[in-house]
Amino acid sequence: MDKLPPLNALRAFEAAARHLSVTLAAEELFVTPGAVSRQVRQLEEFLATPLFLRGHQQIALTRHGAEYFKAISRSLNDMREATSRLGRRVQKQALRIRAYTTFSMRWLIPRLSDFHARHPEIEVSLTTSLEDVDFDREDIDGAIRLGDGLWRGAHSHWLAPNLLCPVMSPGLPRADAPLRSPGDLSHYTLLHSLARADDWAEWLTSVGALDVDARAGTMFQSSSLAYAAAIQRQGIAMAQLFLVEEDLRSGELVKAFDFVLDRGRFTYYLLTPSDRPEKPQMTAFRQWILERAEQPGESAAR
Repeated sequence: MDKLPPLNALRAFEAAARHLSVTLAAEELFVTPGAVSRQVRQLEEFLATPLFLRGHQQIALTRHGAEYFKAISRSLNDMREATSRLGRRVQKQALRIRAYTTFSMRWLIPRLSDFHARHPEIEVSLTTSLEDVDFDREDIDGAIRLGDGLWRGAHSHWLAPNLLCPVMSPGLPRADAPLRSPGDLSHYTLLHSLARADDWAEWLTSVGALDVDARAGTMFQSSSLAYAAAIQRQGIAMAQLFLVEEDLRSGELVKAFDFVLDRGRFTYYLLTPSDRPEKPQMTAFRQWILERAEQPGESAAR
């Protein structure tokens, strides 16, 4: 037999077997006891075997009935749980956010558990990309981007200062090449991020170290990889200070020099579309991230 029995008959049998009572099963299923009895008999006819021993105002499972109840109760419980999980997911409010890899790994993701704790009904979908944001073309609710705060078709919300400073492992400097001035950087490997290819040139120009080749060294796809290489003593990385706060606090990284270049308006912003109403879940996320960005210790510049 490869056909499935009627689902209503299975539910009636499972409830009656669990309670060992037609009356209690009927109450649970919001039907009459006669309806439960008819469904159970329909299942017995389908299976061609009795499932209950029927006495005066009481029932007991037959051997086949007990085996069948054990098997189908697991399946029905799995169905109930799957339905419940799906229902919970459907009820959640989806929020689609796009950000940079390094910002996501080093700032946003470590703090997302706080957002989930405050807003368990919101399910965040986080993607990373270097591409420009187009809210008209893309199905996203918000984005974290680097720029001057002026984006067409978007509201921008300032997040953190863009302060540049070279960082390294405290064990990197060599006795034969002390770092007394920025010009001494020519004796070390500079670690670059493809996403921020001009950072070294900007910083070196600002300190007047024009003899240091700002393009020399090792290029990485993201700043996060450059920071990891710096921790492993592979060279000196140009860091955005608020993204290496934990490394500076722990001592895994130290500043190579004290001079910090402030890029001013050119920094990180949360963008939201300006040509459509803001979704409630986006409002919650915006308020949360701006609050977290303002908390003491959340930015090395504060």
